[in-house]
Amino acid sequence: MGDQSARGEEFEKNAEKKLNSWGFFGSKYEDAADLFEKAANFFKLAKSWDRAGSIYVKLANCHLKLESHHEAAQAYVSAAHCYKKTSPKEAISCLQQAVNMFCDIGRLSMAARYYKEIAELYESEQNIEQAMDYYEKAADFFLSEEVSTSANQCKQKVAQFAAQIEQYQKAIEIYEEIARQSVTNNLLKYGVKGHLLNAGICQLCKGDVVAITNALERYQDLDPTFSETRECRLLADIASAMDEEDVTRFTDALKEFDSMTPLDSWRTTLLLRVKEKLKAKELEEDDLT
Repeated sequence: MGDQSARGEEFEKNAEKKLNSWGFFGSKYEDAADLFEKAANFFKLAKSWDRAGSIYVKLANCHLKLESHHEAAQAYVSAAHCYKKTSPKEAISCLQQAVNMFCDIGRLSMAARYYKEIAELYESEQNIEQAMDYYEKAADFFLSEEVSTSANQCKQKVAQFAAQIEQYQKAIEIYEEIARQSVTNNLLKYGVKGHLLNAGICQLCKGDVVAITNALERYQDLDPTFSETRECRLLADIASAMDEEDVTRFTDALKEFDSMTPLDSWRTTLLLRVKEKLKAKELEEDDLT
């Protein structure tokens, strides 16, 4: 490892010398870029991620001097992938630089890809609001390039986080929109009942039984097969339990569904919120009587 670092330092020193030397403008930056790239590779081999990241930033600057914007953007991406291992904040900063450059040269699909990567970094840091913001940006860019599958993946992330922070209406609109888009697509229509279940659970979280009943009617109009699904029955049973303020019926409906189709942690968390509200209402009723 020490040997790899020493070689990296040697290439870095030679690159700096080249930048400070006299010579033809273009050739000196090209030569320095070549040396910086070699230095970065040796620092990567030595697992000196911060050093490798900082060298890639220098490499990006050389490419900018040469007006090679695509190469500069790629160098920022390489820097970000090194910084990911030590400093998510630096990684995000480098990816943002790369995105700006890809936008400038019209490479919107690349910009979308790295917006998504920024979102994933914010998600790993538990920064939900920023993750939502960047997943939305990524979705918009994927849509502009007609990459609808990736756009929908990003939108689902936005909806998932929106529901987590109790922005239920936003989540409902996204899940309903994805369901509408999917119902006529032979490859995607099998997922419609899942999207409608997610939208319905968010409706339940809002606690308006009339709105839930209306939503179920709309979902059956959207997909006539939905009324025959266990997902639809679960939503209808819970809506009925809420209307009757019956916690036991609510619990039985969940148990029955979960025994056949295990609920994931996101759905479980939201349904527990609904149950807690229902229990609180039941306690209020008991107090009044």
